[in-house]
Amino acid sequence: MLKHVFVPALGAAAIWIGLGRAQTGAVQAARPAADAAKRVEIVVERQKAGRVEAMDPNHVFDSGELVRFRFRASFNGYLYVMNHSTSGQYVLLFPKEETGRQNRIEAGREYLVPMTESGWFRLEGPPGHEVVYWLVSPVKLSESDSGRPVVAKLPAPARPLNPSITPRCDDAIFRARGECIDNSAGLKALKKDTPLPENLLKYDSIKARDLTMVKTSKAAAVSAADQTDEPFIYTLRLAHR
Repeated sequence: MLKHVFVPALGAAAIWIGLGRAQTGAVQAARPAADAAKRVEIVVERQKAGRVEAMDPNHVFDSGELVRFRFRASFNGYLYVMNHSTSGQYVLLFPKEETGRQNRIEAGREYLVPMTESGWFRLEGPPGHEVVYWLVSPVKLSESDSGRPVVAKLPAPARPLNPSITPRCDDAIFRARGECIDNSAGLKALKKDTPLPENLLKYDSIKARDLTMVKTSKAAAVSAADQTDEPFIYTLRLAHR
C-alpha cells in the first residue's frame, strides 16, 4: 500500500540525484516525431538518508521506504492516480485533500505526486507489486454527489496475493550494478485480457490502443502515435518486499 505521509523539508543541504537536464536526452532521443505522438514521462523518486534520488522504475523497494512521482506530459489534461495495493485495497492517490486537489496539467510542465509540500508515500503491506493506475483525461471527469471524482469509487477488494509474484532480483543486473531490479515491475501497458477496476470499465476499449514504452535506468515514458481525445491509461507496477 502507498500511504501518504508528511516528511520535514530536507533543507538546502539536500541532494537531488537523477533526471536533471543533462540526463533527459536519454529519454527524449527515443521520442517519436513531436507532431505525431502524445507522451507522458514518469520518474520514481526515493527519499533516503536525507537525499532524494531518482530510481530505476523496476527497482525493488523495501517496506517502509518513502517514494513520490515526478510526472510530465506533452499535452494538456487532468491527472488521476489510483493504487491497487498488495493488501487488496484500492484507493485514489490523487487528487484528494491530503495529496493536492489541483489536478490540471499543462504540456511540458513537471509535477510532483503528491503535490503537497513535504508529501511522500510510504510503502506498506505484504510484499508484491503495487499496481498504480495513471489516467490522463483531456477533460475533467465528472464528480459524484460527495464532490469526489468518479474514479474514487471503490471496487471489490483484490484477489488474495499470489506468492509467485513476489518481487525477485534479476541476478545479472544485481551482479553488474549491485541493485535489485525486477523486470516484471515498472511501467506497463494495460493488457487486453486484464480486467480493469470497476470505476475504469468505461475505458476498456482503450486497452487496444497502440502504446510505445521507453525506459532508461532513471525514468520511463509511454507514447501513443494517434491523436485521439481518448484518455491515456497505463500502469506502474511498484515492487517492494
